[in-house]
Amino acid sequence: MGRPLPISRIMHSGLLLRCPPQTSIADAAARMAENSVSSILISENDMVIGIWTERDALTVDFSKPESFERPVSSVMSSPVLTLPCDMDAGEAALRFRETGKRHFLIVDDRGMPTGILSQTDLALNQGLEPYLRLREVSTAIPHPPLVTDGKLPLSEVATIMHRHQADAVVVDCHDEGLGILTERDIVRLIARNTGNALAADLATRPLLTVGESDPLIHARDLLINHRIRHLAVINSQDEVTGLIGYNDMLAGAEQMYLDDLREALEQRDRALAQSRQTLQLAERVIESSFEGIMVTDKNVNIEFVNPAFTHLTGYSQDEVIGKSPQILSSGRHDSEFYQRMWNSLVTHGYWRGEIWNRRKTGELYLELLTITAITDNEGNTTHYAGLFTDITQNRKNEEQIRQLAYYDALTGIPNRRLLEDRLEHAIRHAHRRSSLLAVVFMDLDHFKDVNDRLGHAAGDELLLQFTSRVQSCLREDDTLARLGGDEFIVLLPDLEQVEDAYRVAERLIAKNQEPYRIDGEALTVGSSIGISLYPQDGTTASELLQGADIAMYRAKQDGRNLFRLFSPAVAEGA
Repeated sequence: MGRPLPISRIMHSGLLLRCPPQTSIADAAARMAENSVSSILISENDMVIGIWTERDALTVDFSKPESFERPVSSVMSSPVLTLPCDMDAGEAALRFRETGKRHFLIVDDRGMPTGILSQTDLALNQGLEPYLRLREVSTAIPHPPLVTDGKLPLSEVATIMHRHQADAVVVDCHDEGLGILTERDIVRLIARNTGNALAADLATRPLLTVGESDPLIHARDLLINHRIRHLAVINSQDEVTGLIGYNDMLAGAEQMYLDDLREALEQRDRALAQSRQTLQLAERVIESSFEGIMVTDKNVNIEFVNPAFTHLTGYSQDEVIGKSPQILSSGRHDSEFYQRMWNSLVTHGYWRGEIWNRRKTGELYLELLTITAITDNEGNTTHYAGLFTDITQNRKNEEQIRQLAYYDALTGIPNRRLLEDRLEHAIRHAHRRSSLLAVVFMDLDHFKDVNDRLGHAAGDELLLQFTSRVQSCLREDDTLARLGGDEFIVLLPDLEQVEDAYRVAERLIAKNQEPYRIDGEALTVGSSIGISLYPQDGTTASELLQGADIAMYRAKQDGRNLFRLFSPAVAEGA
C-alpha cells in the first residue's frame, strides 16, 4: 500500500471558508453552496469559535421563513475539534470513529487553522482500492434506505433526516418515480430561501443506482464520475434496498484497513525506495495513488499511466501508450521553458515546478509536476517518472484571496491597503527624482440622500458610474482607490508643476457635474475635493492622506462641488 498520508495533503486548504457569528443562516448556507463545501467556520476577532455543517442545516425550520435570518452562531457547534496537520490519515480515521464527528479543523504547530478535514476527504484520498475491489456493494450497506413520501413538506423531511441522523433520503415522487434529497441539497435550499415546498418538487431525479452484487470499486467510480455523494442500491428485482456513499465505504473497510495500516504503509515506503531498480514494482505501488503518475522510457515515450492520470487528463492508457507527453501540451510554454526543465533533469536527476497542460476535452489546467530520472545500477537513465497534482483550484483561491485583500469588492479598484502600498512607493520614487506628487481626496456631495431616496442598489450604481468617469480623466500611471462609502483617493505621481494637480481637480469636478442616469432617473451630484502635495504638505503617506482629507472638508465648508489645497491655515480652521 504505502506510507500514511499526512492529513495536510488531503484536507481542504487555501481559502478557509469563514463568516462572523452575526451572519444569517441563509447567508452562511449561500457561501457554503457557492463554494461546494460541507462546513463553514464561525470566527470572531480572527478566532474560530464554532462550525456550522450540512448536518446542522437539518435543524432549520423551513415552515418558518424567519428561521433563515437567525444568526448562524445560534445553531453552530462549539467548540471546534482540532487535529494537528502532521497527523497521518490512519490516525485521523480513528479520531473520526472515536468522536462520531464528520469534520475536524486542522491546525499548525502554533495552533493556527490551516484547513478542514472531512470523512469524505479520507474516503477519496486513502488507499482503500484493494479492499473495495474484493467486496460487493451489498457488504457496505449498514441499514435499509430511509424513504419519505414526496407529498411531505420540506420541514418534515428535514426533521426526519435529523432524527435518524441520515445524510440523504429517498423521496417517493409517486408517478414520477424516485428521487433523492441530501444534506447538501438542504443547504442549497436554505441559500435560496426556499419555502416549505413539497419534497417531490425539490428532489433530484432520476435516482442513480448500483446493483447489490456490483463491485464496491464500481460504486466509488460512479460517485466520482457523477460528482455526487450517494447512490441507490437495487436488488435483482430492481427494488431499492439501500443508499451508499463514501462514508459507508469507509465504515465497511475501516477495521481491516486500520489493522493493516502501519505495516502496509511501511511496505509501500520501502517499495518506493526500490522503484528506481524495477519499473514493475513502481507500477504496483503507484496504481492506487490519487496523484497522476506517468512513466516514460529513456526516449520519453509513455509506457505507463495510473488510473489517476486518466481521471485528471481524460486520456485512457490505450490512448497515450507509446506517445510523447506533448499530447498534453497547452502551448503556453516556449522552448526555453522546456530546455530549462531538461537541463535540470540531466544535471540533478529531477525537476519540480508548475506547468500548464491541456485535458482531452481541451480544458487547460495547472499542475504541480515532479519528474524524476530513474537509473540502473550503472547510473544510466532507463526511465522518467512524472507525478502531478491538479492545482488549478488552489491558484484560483489564491487569486481570489489577493483580490479580496487589495481591491474594492464593489468597484474593483484598489482599496486602502493597496493605495498605501502604491503611495509609499510613489513617495520613495519622488524623493529619488526630486519630483512632485499629489494626493486628491474626493467625496460625493449628498450621497447619503441618494441612498435614502432611491436605495442602496442605486447608490452602488452611482459609485460605479462615478468610478468610470474619474478613471476617464486620469493618466495610465495614476491610481484611483476607494477608501469606503463615497470616499475616493486619486494618486498623481510625477507632476511637473503644482498647476497640473489643479487641472486634474477641475476636470474631475466638471466631469462629475454631468447628469447620471440611475434606474431611468437623471441625478446630478457634486464632489468636494481636497489636495495635498509632496513634499511641501507632508513626506509620509499618513501625512499626505490626512492633509488631503482636511482640505476636502474645507471644500465642503466653503460650499461643496469645488476643490481646496491643504495649508497650515486650512488645518487650523478644520
